[in-house]
Amino acid sequence: MTGHLHPVAIGQPNSADPQPPAVVYVVGARPNFVKMAPVVREMRRRAPAARHVVVHTGQHYDADMSGIFFDELGMPVPDHLLGVGSGSHAVQTARALERLEPVLEQVRPRAIVVPGDVNSTLSAALAAAKLQIPIAHLEAGLRSFDRTMPEEINRLLVDQLAQWCFIHSMEAAEHLQREGIEKDRIRFVGNTMIDTLVQLRSRIAASTVHQEFGVEQHGYLLVTLHRPALVDGPLLAPVLAGLAEVARSLPVVFPVHPRTRARLHRENLDAPGVQFADPVGYIDFLALEASAAAVLTDSGGIQEETTYLHVPCFTFRDNTERPVTITQGTNKLLGLRPDVISEIPRYIAESPVRLHSPPGWDGHAAGRVAQALIDDLGLSAPGEAAEVGLAPNGDMTAIGASA
Repeated sequence: MTGHLHPVAIGQPNSADPQPPAVVYVVGARPNFVKMAPVVREMRRRAPAARHVVVHTGQHYDADMSGIFFDELGMPVPDHLLGVGSGSHAVQTARALERLEPVLEQVRPRAIVVPGDVNSTLSAALAAAKLQIPIAHLEAGLRSFDRTMPEEINRLLVDQLAQWCFIHSMEAAEHLQREGIEKDRIRFVGNTMIDTLVQLRSRIAASTVHQEFGVEQHGYLLVTLHRPALVDGPLLAPVLAGLAEVARSLPVVFPVHPRTRARLHRENLDAPGVQFADPVGYIDFLALEASAAAVLTDSGGIQEETTYLHVPCFTFRDNTERPVTITQGTNKLLGLRPDVISEIPRYIAESPVRLHSPPGWDGHAAGRVAQALIDDLGLSAPGEAAEVGLAPNGDMTAIGASA
Protein backbone atom coordinates (compact mmCIF):
# COMPACT_ATOMS: atom_id res chain seq x y z
CA MET A 1 0.00 0.00 0.00
CA THR A 2 3.05 2.27 0.06
CA GLY A 3 2.55 5.25 -2.22
CA HIS A 4 -1.24 5.17 -2.10
CA LEU A 5 -1.83 6.57 1.39
CA HIS A 6 -1.78 10.26 2.23
CA PRO A 7 1.64 11.89 2.50
CA VAL A 8 1.94 11.49 6.28
CA ALA A 9 3.45 8.17 7.41
CA ILE A 10 0.22 6.82 8.85
CA GLY A 11 1.84 3.94 10.67
CA GLN A 12 3.84 6.34 12.84
CA PRO A 13 2.41 8.13 15.89
CA ASN A 14 2.13 11.91 15.84
CA SER A 15 4.40 13.15 18.60
CA ALA A 16 2.34 16.33 18.94
CA ASP A 17 -0.83 14.34 19.67
CA PRO A 18 -0.94 12.91 23.24
CA GLN A 19 -4.04 10.82 22.53
CA PRO A 20 -3.90 7.18 21.42
CA PRO A 21 -4.31 6.63 17.67
CA ALA A 22 -7.92 6.52 16.49
CA VAL A 23 -9.93 4.72 13.81
CA VAL A 24 -13.36 6.07 12.85
CA TYR A 25 -16.20 3.81 11.68
CA VAL A 26 -19.10 5.51 9.87
CA VAL A 27 -22.53 3.91 9.60
CA GLY A 28 -25.75 5.42 8.39
CA ALA A 29 -28.26 2.85 7.15
CA ARG A 30 -29.54 -0.53 8.26
CA PRO A 31 -27.22 -2.69 6.06
CA ASN A 32 -24.18 -0.74 7.27
CA PHE A 33 -24.62 -1.89 10.86
CA VAL A 34 -24.61 -5.55 9.85
CA LYS A 35 -21.39 -5.18 7.85
CA MET A 36 -19.59 -2.96 10.34
CA ALA A 37 -20.45 -4.55 13.70
CA PRO A 38 -18.02 -7.50 13.39
CA VAL A 39 -15.24 -5.20 12.14
CA VAL A 40 -15.60 -2.85 15.12
CA ARG A 41 -15.65 -5.85 17.45
CA GLU A 42 -12.47 -7.34 15.94
CA MET A 43 -10.65 -4.01 15.85
CA ARG A 44 -11.45 -3.37 19.51
CA ARG A 45 -10.29 -6.87 20.44
CA ARG A 46 -7.05 -6.79 18.42
CA ALA A 47 -6.07 -3.15 19.01
CA PRO A 48 -7.41 -2.37 22.50
CA ALA A 49 -5.02 0.55 23.04
CA ALA A 50 -6.43 2.48 20.06
CA ARG A 51 -9.51 4.70 20.13
CA HIS A 52 -12.39 3.18 18.17
CA VAL A 53 -14.88 5.92 17.32
CA VAL A 54 -18.32 5.01 15.91
CA VAL A 55 -20.19 7.72 14.00
CA HIS A 56 -23.85 7.21 13.08
CA THR A 57 -25.00 9.73 10.50
CA GLY A 58 -28.67 9.01 11.20
CA GLN A 59 -29.61 8.35 7.58
CA HIS A 60 -31.80 5.57 9.03
CA TYR A 61 -32.91 7.04 12.31
CA ASP A 62 -36.05 5.39 13.70
CA ALA A 63 -36.06 2.50 16.17
CA ASP A 64 -37.12 -0.14 13.64
CA MET A 65 -34.59 0.86 11.00
CA SER A 66 -31.67 1.80 13.22
CA GLY A 67 -31.79 1.59 17.02
CA ILE A 68 -32.78 -2.05 17.21
CA PHE A 69 -29.65 -2.97 15.26
CA PHE A 70 -27.33 -1.55 17.89
CA ASP A 71 -29.21 -3.58 20.51
CA GLU A 72 -29.24 -6.86 18.60
CA LEU A 73 -25.75 -6.72 17.09
CA GLY A 74 -23.99 -5.66 20.28
CA MET A 75 -22.51 -2.66 18.47
CA PRO A 76 -21.24 0.08 20.79
CA VAL A 77 -23.42 3.12 21.28
CA PRO A 78 -22.31 5.69 18.69
CA ASP A 79 -19.82 8.25 19.91
CA HIS A 80 -21.35 10.77 17.49
CA LEU A 81 -24.93 10.83 16.18
CA LEU A 82 -25.25 13.36 13.36
CA GLY A 83 -29.04 13.37 12.83
CA VAL A 84 -28.92 13.63 9.03
CA GLY A 85 -32.42 12.19 8.61
CA SER A 86 -34.35 11.88 5.37
CA GLY A 87 -34.18 14.08 2.29
CA SER A 88 -33.11 14.01 -1.33
CA HIS A 89 -29.80 12.39 -2.26
CA ALA A 90 -28.19 15.82 -2.46
CA VAL A 91 -29.58 16.91 0.90
CA GLN A 92 -28.55 13.72 2.71
CA THR A 93 -25.07 13.74 1.18
CA ALA A 94 -24.51 17.43 1.93
CA ARG A 95 -25.77 17.22 5.52
CA ALA A 96 -23.59 14.21 6.30
CA LEU A 97 -20.54 15.79 4.68
CA GLU A 98 -21.04 19.03 6.59
CA ARG A 99 -21.58 17.29 9.93
CA LEU A 100 -18.81 14.71 9.54
CA GLU A 101 -16.02 17.15 8.80
CA PRO A 102 -15.78 18.70 12.30
CA VAL A 103 -15.92 15.23 13.88
CA LEU A 104 -12.98 14.07 11.80
CA GLU A 105 -11.07 17.27 12.54
CA GLN A 106 -11.65 16.73 16.25
CA VAL A 107 -10.77 13.02 16.32
CA ARG A 108 -7.91 13.15 13.77
CA PRO A 109 -8.09 9.41 13.01
CA ARG A 110 -5.38 7.34 11.36
CA ALA A 111 -8.09 5.92 9.07
CA ILE A 112 -11.82 5.90 8.45
CA VAL A 113 -13.81 2.75 7.63
CA VAL A 114 -16.95 3.05 5.48
CA PRO A 115 -19.25 0.21 4.39
CA GLY A 116 -21.45 -0.36 1.37
CA ASP A 117 -22.90 2.21 -0.98
CA VAL A 118 -25.38 4.53 0.74
CA ASN A 119 -25.20 8.33 0.75
CA SER A 120 -23.51 8.34 4.15
CA THR A 121 -20.73 6.19 2.70
CA LEU A 122 -19.99 8.71 -0.04
CA SER A 123 -20.19 11.66 2.36
CA ALA A 124 -17.73 10.06 4.76
CA ALA A 125 -15.29 9.21 1.97
CA LEU A 126 -15.43 12.75 0.58
CA ALA A 127 -14.92 14.32 4.01
CA ALA A 128 -11.98 12.03 4.75
CA ALA A 129 -10.36 12.56 1.35
CA LYS A 130 -10.48 16.35 1.74
CA LEU A 131 -8.74 15.98 5.11
CA GLN A 132 -6.20 13.46 3.74
CA ILE A 133 -7.44 10.69 6.01
CA PRO A 134 -6.95 7.18 4.53
CA ILE A 135 -10.22 5.42 3.67
CA ALA A 136 -11.08 1.73 3.97
CA HIS A 137 -14.10 0.62 1.94
CA LEU A 138 -15.91 -2.53 3.02
CA GLU A 139 -17.66 -4.39 0.20
CA ALA A 140 -15.70 -2.58 -2.51
CA GLY A 141 -15.88 -3.37 -6.21
CA LEU A 142 -19.55 -4.30 -6.49
CA ARG A 143 -21.03 -3.14 -9.77
CA SER A 144 -24.51 -3.31 -11.28
CA PHE A 145 -23.32 -1.31 -14.34
CA ASP A 146 -26.53 0.71 -14.02
CA ARG A 147 -25.72 4.35 -13.36
CA THR A 148 -29.37 5.22 -12.88
CA MET A 149 -28.92 3.66 -9.41
CA PRO A 150 -27.61 6.25 -6.92
CA GLU A 151 -25.80 3.42 -5.13
CA GLU A 152 -23.76 2.70 -8.25
CA ILE A 153 -22.47 6.27 -8.36
CA ASN A 154 -21.57 6.05 -4.67
CA ARG A 155 -19.67 2.77 -5.20
CA LEU A 156 -17.66 4.10 -8.12
CA LEU A 157 -16.59 7.28 -6.32
CA VAL A 158 -15.78 5.71 -2.96
CA ASP A 159 -13.61 3.01 -4.52
CA GLN A 160 -11.59 5.66 -6.35
CA LEU A 161 -10.96 7.47 -3.06
CA ALA A 162 -10.22 4.38 -0.93
CA GLN A 163 -6.73 3.22 0.01
CA TRP A 164 -8.09 -0.16 1.11
CA CYS A 165 -10.69 -1.76 -1.17
CA PHE A 166 -11.89 -4.77 0.85
CA ILE A 167 -13.71 -7.15 -1.49
CA HIS A 168 -15.88 -10.20 -0.86
CA SER A 169 -15.83 -11.87 -4.30
CA MET A 170 -13.27 -12.05 -7.07
CA GLU A 171 -15.30 -10.37 -9.82
CA ALA A 172 -15.02 -7.25 -7.66
CA ALA A 173 -11.23 -7.31 -8.13
CA GLU A 174 -11.70 -7.46 -11.89
CA HIS A 175 -14.04 -4.45 -11.81
CA LEU A 176 -11.63 -2.41 -9.73
CA GLN A 177 -8.60 -3.19 -11.86
CA ARG A 178 -10.49 -2.26 -15.04
CA GLU A 179 -11.18 1.10 -13.39
CA GLY A 180 -7.48 1.71 -12.79
CA ILE A 181 -7.26 0.78 -9.11
CA GLU A 182 -3.89 -0.75 -8.31
CA LYS A 183 -3.64 -4.34 -7.12
CA ASP A 184 -2.04 -3.44 -3.81
CA ARG A 185 -5.13 -1.43 -2.82
CA ILE A 186 -7.39 -4.48 -3.30
CA ARG A 187 -7.77 -6.95 -0.43
CA PHE A 188 -9.83 -10.12 -0.80
CA VAL A 189 -11.11 -10.67 2.76
CA GLY A 190 -14.58 -12.21 2.39
CA ASN A 191 -18.00 -11.04 3.49
CA THR A 192 -18.34 -9.31 6.87
CA MET A 193 -22.15 -9.45 6.64
CA ILE A 194 -21.90 -13.22 6.84
CA ASP A 195 -19.77 -12.87 9.99
CA THR A 196 -22.77 -11.28 11.69
CA LEU A 197 -25.09 -14.00 10.45
CA VAL A 198 -22.75 -16.73 11.69
CA GLN A 199 -22.47 -15.05 15.09
CA LEU A 200 -26.25 -15.00 15.42
CA ARG A 201 -27.02 -18.52 14.13
CA SER A 202 -28.06 -19.93 17.52
CA ARG A 203 -30.38 -16.98 18.19
CA ILE A 204 -31.82 -17.28 14.69
CA ALA A 205 -32.50 -20.98 15.24
CA ALA A 206 -34.21 -20.22 18.56
CA SER A 207 -36.61 -17.69 17.03
CA THR A 208 -40.23 -18.73 16.61
CA VAL A 209 -41.25 -15.62 14.69
CA HIS A 210 -42.76 -17.67 11.85
CA GLN A 211 -45.32 -19.02 14.32
CA GLU A 212 -46.44 -15.45 15.06
CA PHE A 213 -47.46 -15.20 11.42
CA GLY A 214 -49.21 -18.57 11.53
CA VAL A 215 -47.03 -20.08 8.80
CA GLU A 216 -45.08 -23.33 8.67
CA GLN A 217 -41.33 -23.57 8.27
CA HIS A 218 -40.31 -23.66 4.61
CA GLY A 219 -43.93 -23.09 3.68
CA TYR A 220 -44.19 -19.39 2.78
CA LEU A 221 -42.78 -16.65 0.57
CA LEU A 222 -41.00 -13.81 2.40
CA VAL A 223 -41.13 -10.42 0.64
CA THR A 224 -39.10 -7.24 1.10
CA LEU A 225 -39.29 -4.44 -1.48
CA HIS A 226 -38.21 -0.84 -1.00
CA ARG A 227 -36.24 0.63 -3.94
CA PRO A 228 -37.55 3.81 -5.59
CA ALA A 229 -37.76 2.11 -9.01
CA LEU A 230 -40.54 -0.01 -7.55
CA VAL A 231 -42.08 1.98 -4.74
CA ASP A 232 -42.26 5.38 -6.46
CA GLY A 233 -43.44 4.24 -9.87
CA PRO A 234 -46.32 2.42 -11.53
CA LEU A 235 -44.97 -1.07 -10.78
CA LEU A 236 -46.13 -1.40 -7.19
CA ALA A 237 -49.81 -2.08 -7.95
CA PRO A 238 -49.13 -4.94 -10.43
CA VAL A 239 -46.52 -6.36 -8.06
CA LEU A 240 -49.14 -6.51 -5.33
CA ALA A 241 -51.51 -8.21 -7.76
CA GLY A 242 -48.82 -10.82 -8.44
CA LEU A 243 -48.31 -11.38 -4.72
CA ALA A 244 -52.04 -11.81 -4.23
CA GLU A 245 -51.93 -14.51 -6.91
CA VAL A 246 -49.03 -16.27 -5.13
CA ALA A 247 -50.95 -16.10 -1.85
CA ARG A 248 -53.67 -18.30 -3.35
CA SER A 249 -51.29 -21.27 -3.17
CA LEU A 250 -48.44 -20.16 -0.89
CA PRO A 251 -48.64 -17.92 2.20
CA VAL A 252 -46.92 -14.55 1.69
CA VAL A 253 -45.32 -12.60 4.56
CA PHE A 254 -44.37 -9.00 3.76
CA PRO A 255 -42.63 -6.89 6.46
CA VAL A 256 -43.12 -3.46 4.93
CA HIS A 257 -40.37 -0.84 4.70
CA PRO A 258 -41.60 2.58 5.92
CA ARG A 259 -41.15 3.98 2.41
CA THR A 260 -43.37 1.26 0.95
CA ARG A 261 -45.90 1.55 3.77
CA ALA A 262 -46.37 5.26 3.06
CA ARG A 263 -47.17 4.55 -0.57
CA LEU A 264 -49.63 1.77 0.32
CA HIS A 265 -51.51 4.12 2.65
CA ARG A 266 -51.36 7.08 0.32
CA GLU A 267 -52.92 5.20 -2.60
CA ASN A 268 -54.96 2.68 -0.60
CA LEU A 269 -53.16 -0.26 -2.23
CA ASP A 270 -53.67 -3.82 -1.01
CA ALA A 271 -52.98 -7.45 -1.87
CA PRO A 272 -55.65 -9.89 -0.65
CA GLY A 273 -54.16 -12.83 1.21
CA VAL A 274 -50.78 -11.17 1.82
CA GLN A 275 -49.75 -10.69 5.46
CA PHE A 276 -48.37 -7.17 5.74
CA ALA A 277 -46.34 -6.41 8.86
CA ASP A 278 -44.20 -3.69 10.36
CA PRO A 279 -40.42 -4.14 10.01
CA VAL A 280 -39.10 -6.84 12.32
CA GLY A 281 -35.81 -6.96 14.19
CA TYR A 282 -32.74 -8.26 12.42
CA ILE A 283 -32.65 -11.62 14.21
CA ASP A 284 -36.33 -12.26 13.58
CA PHE A 285 -35.96 -11.21 9.95
CA LEU A 286 -33.06 -13.63 9.47
CA ALA A 287 -35.18 -16.33 11.10
CA LEU A 288 -37.98 -15.56 8.63
CA GLU A 289 -35.44 -15.83 5.80
CA ALA A 290 -34.00 -19.11 7.05
CA SER A 291 -37.45 -20.65 7.43
CA ALA A 292 -38.92 -19.42 4.14
CA ALA A 293 -39.58 -21.51 1.07
CA ALA A 294 -38.17 -18.56 -0.88
CA VAL A 295 -37.60 -14.81 -0.68
CA LEU A 296 -38.66 -12.08 -3.12
CA THR A 297 -36.53 -8.95 -2.72
CA ASP A 298 -34.88 -5.94 -4.33
CA SER A 299 -32.23 -5.76 -1.58
CA GLY A 300 -28.58 -6.48 -2.23
CA GLY A 301 -27.80 -7.74 1.25
CA ILE A 302 -30.69 -10.18 1.27
CA GLN A 303 -29.34 -11.74 -1.92
CA GLU A 304 -26.19 -12.52 0.06
CA GLU A 305 -27.94 -13.75 3.20
CA THR A 306 -30.17 -16.15 1.29
CA THR A 307 -27.14 -17.52 -0.56
CA TYR A 308 -25.45 -18.36 2.74
CA LEU A 309 -28.71 -19.74 4.18
CA HIS A 310 -29.36 -21.84 1.02
CA VAL A 311 -32.81 -20.31 0.54
CA PRO A 312 -34.03 -19.61 -3.03
CA CYS A 313 -34.04 -15.88 -3.74
CA PHE A 314 -35.92 -14.05 -6.50
CA THR A 315 -34.63 -10.55 -7.14
CA PHE A 316 -37.06 -8.02 -8.55
CA ARG A 317 -34.47 -5.99 -10.45
CA ASP A 318 -32.98 -5.87 -13.93
CA ASN A 319 -29.45 -6.31 -12.59
CA THR A 320 -27.43 -7.24 -9.54
CA GLU A 321 -24.10 -6.01 -8.25
CA ARG A 322 -23.74 -9.42 -6.57
CA PRO A 323 -23.46 -11.93 -9.45
CA VAL A 324 -21.71 -14.38 -7.14
CA THR A 325 -25.14 -15.02 -5.59
CA ILE A 326 -26.31 -16.27 -8.98
CA THR A 327 -23.24 -18.29 -9.99
CA GLN A 328 -22.67 -19.90 -6.57
CA GLY A 329 -25.87 -19.28 -4.66
CA THR A 330 -29.60 -19.41 -5.02
CA ASN A 331 -30.48 -16.12 -6.69
CA LYS A 332 -32.60 -15.62 -9.82
CA LEU A 333 -33.12 -12.22 -11.46
CA LEU A 334 -36.75 -11.64 -12.37
CA GLY A 335 -36.24 -8.25 -13.99
CA LEU A 336 -38.81 -5.53 -13.36
CA ARG A 337 -41.60 -7.81 -14.59
CA PRO A 338 -44.59 -8.07 -12.24
CA ASP A 339 -46.17 -10.73 -14.48
CA VAL A 340 -43.54 -13.33 -13.49
CA ILE A 341 -44.17 -13.01 -9.76
CA SER A 342 -47.13 -15.37 -9.99
CA GLU A 343 -44.69 -18.01 -11.33
CA ILE A 344 -42.62 -18.08 -8.14
CA PRO A 345 -44.30 -21.22 -6.69
CA ARG A 346 -43.41 -23.06 -9.91
CA TYR A 347 -39.83 -21.73 -9.83
CA ILE A 348 -39.47 -22.96 -6.25
CA ALA A 349 -40.59 -26.44 -7.23
CA GLU A 350 -38.23 -26.55 -10.21
CA SER A 351 -35.12 -24.88 -8.76
CA PRO A 352 -32.62 -26.97 -6.80
CA VAL A 353 -30.94 -25.26 -3.87
CA ARG A 354 -27.15 -25.16 -4.03
CA LEU A 355 -25.50 -26.14 -0.78
CA HIS A 356 -22.21 -24.22 -0.79
CA SER A 357 -21.16 -20.66 -0.09
CA PRO A 358 -18.58 -18.52 -1.90
CA PRO A 359 -14.99 -18.48 -0.60
CA GLY A 360 -14.49 -16.14 2.32
CA TRP A 361 -18.13 -16.23 3.44
CA ASP A 362 -17.00 -18.14 6.49
CA GLY A 363 -17.53 -15.95 9.56
CA HIS A 364 -13.91 -14.75 9.71
CA ALA A 365 -13.87 -11.87 7.20
CA ALA A 366 -13.85 -9.16 9.87
CA GLY A 367 -10.73 -10.63 11.42
CA ARG A 368 -8.95 -10.38 8.08
CA VAL A 369 -10.12 -6.77 7.64
CA ALA A 370 -9.03 -5.85 11.16
CA GLN A 371 -5.58 -7.39 10.87
CA ALA A 372 -4.91 -5.70 7.52
CA LEU A 373 -5.75 -2.31 9.02
CA ILE A 374 -3.86 -2.95 12.24
CA ASP A 375 -0.72 -4.03 10.39
CA ASP A 376 -0.79 -1.18 7.89
CA LEU A 377 -1.53 1.44 10.54
CA GLY A 378 1.15 0.17 12.92
CA LEU A 379 -1.32 -0.74 15.65
CA SER A 380 -0.08 -4.32 16.17
CA ALA A 381 1.35 -5.32 19.50
CA PRO A 382 5.11 -6.07 19.35
CA GLY A 383 5.78 -9.58 18.12
CA GLU A 384 2.19 -10.16 17.05
CA ALA A 385 1.85 -12.58 14.13
CA ALA A 386 0.35 -11.35 10.88
CA GLU A 387 -3.12 -12.56 9.97
CA VAL A 388 -3.73 -14.47 6.77
CA GLY A 389 -6.20 -13.75 4.00
CA LEU A 390 -7.83 -15.62 1.16
CA ALA A 391 -6.59 -16.39 -2.33
CA PRO A 392 -9.09 -16.34 -5.24
CA ASN A 393 -9.61 -20.12 -4.96
CA GLY A 394 -10.30 -19.91 -1.23
CA ASP A 395 -6.85 -21.13 -0.17
CA MET A 396 -5.12 -19.24 2.60
CA THR A 397 -2.38 -16.80 1.67
CA ALA A 398 -1.00 -13.45 2.78
CA ILE A 399 -3.54 -10.62 2.79
CA GLY A 400 -3.36 -8.66 -0.44
CA ALA A 401 -1.60 -11.36 -2.46
CA SER A 402 -4.90 -12.63 -3.84
CA ALA A 403 -5.54 -9.49 -5.86
